[in-house]
Amino acid sequence: MNATNERRREERLRYHWPVWFAEDNDGEIQQGQMADVSSEGAAFTCYTSDCCPYPGQHMMARFSIPRHGEDGSFDMVDVVRSGNVHRVDIVNNMLRRVAICFAEPLPFRPGEQTVSQADPTEQLEPLFV
Repeated sequence: MNATNERRREERLRYHWPVWFAEDNDGEIQQGQMADVSSEGAAFTCYTSDCCPYPGQHMMARFSIPRHGEDGSFDMVDVVRSGNVHRVDIVNNMLRRVAICFAEPLPFRPGEQTVSQADPTEQLEPLFV
């Protein structure tokens, strides 16, 4: 077991939904794709351009997070967060991966949500076409 480099305090929720970001409320809005999110930050990919975020930059981000209820329900929670860009990694010559730390944490831990422990096939009724 090699956990010497693991510094994360909570599990990330990995999913691929749109994220919109700008330097501030009045800035030009850019679109990216969410890679993962925790209560304290997120990572997303965006195209390489002059508008690509840079480390230390303050920015606003708007995105939705899947949220599971204790009764097995599912909903999307819309979120707007400001924060600072922690890191920008080169994915390839067209994409960058941006990591942002939120100024205010989310009220829940997206990657540590509990989904009903029941067998999902028991909850579904067959569909006959």
